[in-house]
Amino acid sequence: MRARRTFRVERRPTTRPALGRALGDPLAAVATYAVLMVANGRSFTASEVTLAVIAFGLAYPGRIPFRRLTPGFVAEIFGGWALIAFALLPATLVMRAFGSIHTNTLLQWLIATPFVMTAVHILTARFAGTLTQFQGPRPRAVIVGATEASRRIADAMAREHGPGQQIVAYFDDRRAERLPDLRGVPLEGRIDDVAAFVNDRRIDLVYTALPLTAQPRVMRLLDALRDTTASIRFVPDVFAVDLIHARVDAVAGVPVLAICETPFHGTSAAAKRAFDVVCVTLALPLVLPVMAVVALAIRLTSPGPAIFRQRRYGLGGEEIVVWKFRSMRVQEDGASTYRQVVRGDDRVTPIGRLIRKTSIDELPQLFNVLGGSMSLVGPRPHAVAVNEQYRRMIPGYMMRHKVKPGITGWAQVNGYRGGDDIDSMRKRIEYDLEYLRGWTVWFDLRILAMTVLMVVRGDPKAF
Repeated sequence: MRARRTFRVERRPTTRPALGRALGDPLAAVATYAVLMVANGRSFTASEVTLAVIAFGLAYPGRIPFRRLTPGFVAEIFGGWALIAFALLPATLVMRAFGSIHTNTLLQWLIATPFVMTAVHILTARFAGTLTQFQGPRPRAVIVGATEASRRIADAMAREHGPGQQIVAYFDDRRAERLPDLRGVPLEGRIDDVAAFVNDRRIDLVYTALPLTAQPRVMRLLDALRDTTASIRFVPDVFAVDLIHARVDAVAGVPVLAICETPFHGTSAAAKRAFDVVCVTLALPLVLPVMAVVALAIRLTSPGPAIFRQRRYGLGGEEIVVWKFRSMRVQEDGASTYRQVVRGDDRVTPIGRLIRKTSIDELPQLFNVLGGSMSLVGPRPHAVAVNEQYRRMIPGYMMRHKVKPGITGWAQVNGYRGGDDIDSMRKRIEYDLEYLRGWTVWFDLRILAMTVLMVVRGDPKAF
């Protein structure tokens, strides 16, 4: 009877270097705060502990280097900390109003932390290489298939950000002149030569990065490698498709590679939701008086309700109702028809021009965020009629709905607010998908800071 094959996807804990990179910056921030508290002869209050925990969450994951520093790392550290300080400002103001924050210590902490982080980066880069010398010789690896996937692995190991491995050779059935730049790693032969090379050179690891269409060659290679002691790792060449937060998962013990996935699952989803709720809760006491004045002005200057509700597409392509202050005389629900507002549009009321110019008309969407149908940062929701028009014209359009829509977004702070022509819409979708690929809490903080600056300076496309 044929033995049943079983599959197991091993979810290994984060490796020590990776965990060190992730925890280094947030621990440096909290440790700096603690040292300054002791130096000033103070003990932590509940508010200061809360502030330190929030800072830890905003700084996680850190970017502590191992072995080599990246260009511009100092500017990245100071810029990232400036965004964190900006995000902490609402919480700090509320806590300071109740007298539970020591102002001098807080200011010292905000100034000292990026310098401490910079020192930690330099020290880890200086001494990490020395420490790894005690771990013995680096494992030797070969790569079968010069693909985009294998190039990324080799480049990471060349920068010494990988798991301490050394790529010593490539193998591919194509001639050398048909291959991409191998970054100095020699092409030692064809795929049939791999097993002999692995045995002769005592290779520890074989990375198989052949295209998905090369299954017969992969099976021959695996059969040949059975007579070696090398570990074999399969690297699927999936970079020909549009990857969005690719990850490995398992269904009933069978490995599954997700190549287009929402960035918000597990702890990431919880962090995103907590970030939204905390920020909106802290902001509401400041903006509620403004909203009351705007609502009263709208009711007194034009007939109709103060709040305008429009049907738009949200997470998963489901319809949601988005709230805005009414800025026009004519109300379109956006389900069947939608006409983009243009400069000098006679539908816009005098009060409407003012609140649109300053983006105050978007403030009621804070309640959408609290209700969970929107986020502070994400792709801007389009009217249903707009979605139905462009989803057929722009490939990948509906991928933007893998996350909740936002009050502001990466496309908007890069100048693509409004405009429903095909070229503007294509660029907007490009920025939306770029946001999905690169989301971090830092990215959200950066977009919020850019939004505030845009509102202060004035957005030429807001009318």
